[in-house]
Amino acid sequence: MRRQLSLFCAAFLLGIVCCRSTQSQTQSAASSTTNGSESKPGSDPITIAIRKEVAASVIAFNKRDAKASAAFWTKDGEYVDESGQAVVGRVAIEAYFAAIFTARPEAKLQLVTDSVRLVSDSVAIEDGQSIVEPSPNVPAEVSKYTAVHVKVDGKWLLASVRDTGLDTSSPSDDLADLDWLIGEWTAEENGARTESKCRWIVNNKFVERSYSTTALDGKVTSGLQIIGWNAQANHVQSWNFTPDGGHAIGAWSATEGGWLAKVTGTTGTNVSTTAVNLLRRLDDNAYAWQSMDRTIGEIRLPDTDEVIIRRKPASK
Repeated sequence: MRRQLSLFCAAFLLGIVCCRSTQSQTQSAASSTTNGSESKPGSDPITIAIRKEVAASVIAFNKRDAKASAAFWTKDGEYVDESGQAVVGRVAIEAYFAAIFTARPEAKLQLVTDSVRLVSDSVAIEDGQSIVEPSPNVPAEVSKYTAVHVKVDGKWLLASVRDTGLDTSSPSDDLADLDWLIGEWTAEENGARTESKCRWIVNNKFVERSYSTTALDGKVTSGLQIIGWNAQANHVQSWNFTPDGGHAIGAWSATEGGWLAKVTGTTGTNVSTTAVNLLRRLDDNAYAWQSMDRTIGEIRLPDTDEVIIRRKPASK
């Protein structure tokens, strides 16, 4: 089922993320905040403050600044990794980060906050996913985490973080069980409707997905994707070609209950694009999709809402 899920979500997700007009995305981003969590409805001040600290800690990590990374922890803070090994105290945590930056100089971190629960005015529990890209063009390493945030002298700090590993094993190159997705699919996002059709090509070694999107103003755009197994990189990969002449490549990793794709590409006008796409299975005929950490050029775009993908009913 993981193999089936990966190829279908690879086929669908990039079509929504990469086919948008560069001009409209840039204008939208310029008028919004750089932190998508602030604009989400229902976010209380404490949750917003914690999300800001999470975002700032990612920036410190990606700058390879061990001291700045450790500064987000309390003096006696504790980190427990997937194996159960504990690192206790801000000084030890700084040394831990320094060792990571030495061993993995190209590593980049992304944190996806799933929820923040307020225990009191000074204590909150955050659950999320940690996404580490060891180096460019290498599938991301994904784990779940639970973090305890405490308010100290007016600032939210980490008192405890515990990581839990996820099954990120790659599917094999045997795609023979993908017949179920061959057919027609549909989805709607903010009034735009996408119709897609999947079929086998090249002796059933790849799936071709053709799609068209109808915008609110009636304008129709179309594109093409090829999805298959990258034996050299040892992961599912998707190649997307957009109507403006752009293209994108997605490298996939399995997560709990779905998949995560690290997507990089360029528009037809040579503007770089990136995104992290998440897929959560609902049932055999529906999936929830969301795109996060999106950028176009130097501009950061807000996260999308979840989009529901549904199989079109068979014609009577």
